Amino acid sequence: MTVTDSEAHTEDVGAASDEGEMLAVPVADLRPSLEAVLMVADQPLDAVSLATAVGYPVDEVSAALTELASEYTEQGRGFELRNVAGGWRYYTREEYAAVVEGFVLEGQQARLTQAALETLAVVAYKQPVSRARVSAIRGVNVDGVMRTLLSRGLVEEAGQDHETGANLFRTTGFFLERIGVTSIEDLPELAPYLPDMDDFDDELLAEMSGGSTGPAEGGESMPGPAPHNGPGTEPDGGTEPS
Repeated sequence: MTVTDSEAHTEDVGAASDEGEMLAVPVADLRPSLEAVLMVADQPLDAVSLATAVGYPVDEVSAALTELASEYTEQGRGFELRNVAGGWRYYTREEYAAVVEGFVLEGQQARLTQAALETLAVVAYKQPVSRARVSAIRGVNVDGVMRTLLSRGLVEEAGQDHETGANLFRTTGFFLERIGVTSIEDLPELAPYLPDMDDFDDELLAEMSGGSTGPAEGGESMPGPAPHNGPGTEPDGGTEPS
């Protein structure tokens, strides 16, 4: 009688059980098992975690994940399997983004404003960076926007500046997941689109040298006019109403 790969694998696991090394879950077909686990996952899962869940070796799991991703693309499914932020997760395909967005956002609110997106970009490219430094670069007070980014899990605290004592901020793994890259190094270069950031900062500081906002968070001072005065203020906290 011919023994299938699945049966052989089951026998191997059963033999291991005699030595007290039985896996905590029963072994089923590999690819359907991976699909079932990924379907209920609320965050990317790495190959090791998935291998533990389905009871197969990591190399077999990695190969199966790659095959599944290719098959979904070849079949033109409305979703795809991506390896993002160090783990695998299902995503809807970009060409169906308008349909999904209309369904998800209908009757909801609090999409990020342009101001919040600009602040997030500054943090991403200058991290770790203090709140006052972000305000200096943007020329407006960003306290409300930063609170929104923190509450959304897109930004997190990253210690304190050794010279000023100001709290520093950086982007999170959730941020990488949302924009579809695996690391900060994968962000596109700004050089082709913007002047040198250091020169830009110096120009801003020179233009704003006529006043001071006083001590900022952690004792850091930010030169320039008070950002709460005039059109530069962003009181919306970084979200748009529905």
